[in-house]
Amino acid sequence: MSGSYGVTAMDFARGTQSWPQAAVVGALPQWFAVETRHRFEKKVLAQLGHQGFNVFLPLLTEHHTWSDRQKVITVPLFPGYAFVHIDQSRGSWQTVLRTAGLIRFVSFGGIVVAVPPKEIEDLQLLLQEKGLFSLHPFVHTGQRVRIRGGCLHGLEGILVQHEKKKLVISIQSIQRSLAIEIEGYELELV
Repeated sequence: MSGSYGVTAMDFARGTQSWPQAAVVGALPQWFAVETRHRFEKKVLAQLGHQGFNVFLPLLTEHHTWSDRQKVITVPLFPGYAFVHIDQSRGSWQTVLRTAGLIRFVSFGGIVVAVPPKEIEDLQLLLQEKGLFSLHPFVHTGQRVRIRGGCLHGLEGILVQHEKKKLVISIQSIQRSLAIEIEGYELELV
């Protein structure tokens, strides 16, 4: 969700942004991602829930150890984001946008896009099963990435997707490349 453009209440008030195509009277409720202020995810969740909206904040349980104590805490799986299931009336959109700590609806190219219900259901299912997943950077074929960990730690290249994941390492000066199988390695964007 990073790199997305948000749509705020001010955009609508100024007339610089039209209401989302999905925001029509009588349309069925859908899930939408919202961006929150830093560490305001739970507060936004509580406010929207109190106003009667169906909300979802994926939480991860972590064990933290300090020099004087240990504690189990819950943190947002996707810091700065939550999901709200709303009918698509103008009043609902305005109410959500007026929530303290909420920055904007997540949009792409100025268009608010609904989150498919299957993705929310899959995420809820994964969270019920503790320890079956780990966070992974969102990478696309063709992006420049770096390997984290293992014997290839620090190696950079372009991600290529064929039948197996491959990383292409290019030597610009001689215009040659090598493809390395990277199945099992953790990647990060460069």
